Amino acid sequence: MSDSQSGSFRDQNHYDVIIIGSGPAGYTAGIYTSRANLSTLIISGTLPGGQLMTTSEVENYPGFPNGIFGPELMMNMRQQAERFGAVIVDDEVLKVDFKNRPFTITTHAETYTAEATLVCTGASPRKLGIPAEQQFSGRGVSYCATCDGPFFKGENIVVVGGGDTAMEEATFLTKFGKSVRVVHRRDSLRASKILQQKALENPKIEFIWNNVVADIKGNNKISTVLVKDINTGKERTIETGGLFVAIGHEPNTAVFKGQLELDDKGYIVLKHHTKTSVEGVFAAGDVHDHRYRQAVTAAGFGCMAAIDVEKWLSERKHS
Repeated sequence: MSDSQSGSFRDQNHYDVIIIGSGPAGYTAGIYTSRANLSTLIISGTLPGGQLMTTSEVENYPGFPNGIFGPELMMNMRQQAERFGAVIVDDEVLKVDFKNRPFTITTHAETYTAEATLVCTGASPRKLGIPAEQQFSGRGVSYCATCDGPFFKGENIVVVGGGDTAMEEATFLTKFGKSVRVVHRRDSLRASKILQQKALENPKIEFIWNNVVADIKGNNKISTVLVKDINTGKERTIETGGLFVAIGHEPNTAVFKGQLELDDKGYIVLKHHTKTSVEGVFAAGDVHDHRYRQAVTAAGFGCMAAIDVEKWLSERKHS
């Protein structure tokens, strides 16, 4: 480290590895790096614990036969990382410099430096943007059929979207729902031909074309959605026990533009295992994985990235 970088705040704010993000990927990575005796800082981001903090029951995470509440699972992971010595700050990264070494990471409160960085900022589901959506989130409104589908056995289900994810989710939900209605703002689907065909041929799926969801109603839980025809303006009410929003995800990578290679949808491009386009910067979880998007796969990627970081740092030390 040069003299200009060895100011006292740099010394106390310098870590072997900084993990940006704190979902299952970030916390798992923190457990592994701190157990490997690497000084580890986890910067939790705007939603400490990630998407699982907004989920009620998680039934498909291994080791919890009776299920576990999303926030409880994330608090357990957080405590586990802290137990091994990871430092966690609830702050948001505003700027990174991956072009110079050590890497510099700036938050609202502080500037930190790191030998290696692990990006676990995840992705956020695109929202409908109607006021009632937030109110019924976790009470009938969901963004993940594989996570929540089994809670909707015997219900009339509504899916919003027309792409691959929407068709996959609609088809998957027919295993549980009495019926599945797909609300799509256009008169044709964007999904791949094979997924379209599967959904269009499924007798349990009905399509409501040229419509958008205008409102969600219910007492404690969703009971109806109001759909509006975008051509005529005509509205009608549909009874439903569950609304699945499948209009895509936005990777949380705005802060990495110009620093890391991103694909055309904004996801981080991995070069080799969990390595990014910058030597010493690794990525794990939904920030690069737009296929699986599960807590358990994110945790798996977090483990892999932590092992890659440890190996990379060890090789540099001995080279």
